Amino acid sequence: MMKIMLIGLLFMFLLMPLAVAGDEPVLFSSYVDSKGNIALPSDFRSSWVHLGTWVVTSQTAVGPRISETSPGTGLHNVYTQPESLKEYKKAGKWPDGTVIIMEIRTIKWDDTPTGHVIYGDETTSWFVMIKDSKGRFENNPNWGDGWGWALFKRNDPKKNISTNCKNDCVGCHEAVRSSDWVFIHGYPALK
Repeated sequence: MMKIMLIGLLFMFLLMPLAVAGDEPVLFSSYVDSKGNIALPSDFRSSWVHLGTWVVTSQTAVGPRISETSPGTGLHNVYTQPESLKEYKKAGKWPDGTVIIMEIRTIKWDDTPTGHVIYGDETTSWFVMIKDSKGRFENNPNWGDGWGWALFKRNDPKKNISTNCKNDCVGCHEAVRSSDWVFIHGYPALK
């Protein structure tokens, strides 16, 4: 009788994690919580792939505000996870959970023995996109068009200051809607 009770308890103990796991939402990215809030990855510079660099100088055409200084002025270094790059090169599309980070740094100029140089100095902000082809977070305004969108500033890198991706993020990416909202033509690592 004791053996039967022990076997029964052991069986229940083994099934308990399955029951609990069924009640919890399955997260598809460690940088997104169950409500769709996006966190800035901390390890991307040392362990992710550098896709490419953009230089946004002092002026840009930003809709009706032509000739104003662009809010994105700076050196833009763009990164993704190695496994996402591998899948993109194989299938021609970003897999769900892909994180793309654009780190924006101020621009500095200097004259060196090799010539006049432009380089990135202090980080000002980070723009983060996370691929979601399933529309997991329909009620979160920072998710849409197959991506989660976030913007973090240097003074508080834990707080996403984007309140609505349609207003705060997507407009700058409208020109590359046909390439899944990503400026792929500027990334040598994709070739």
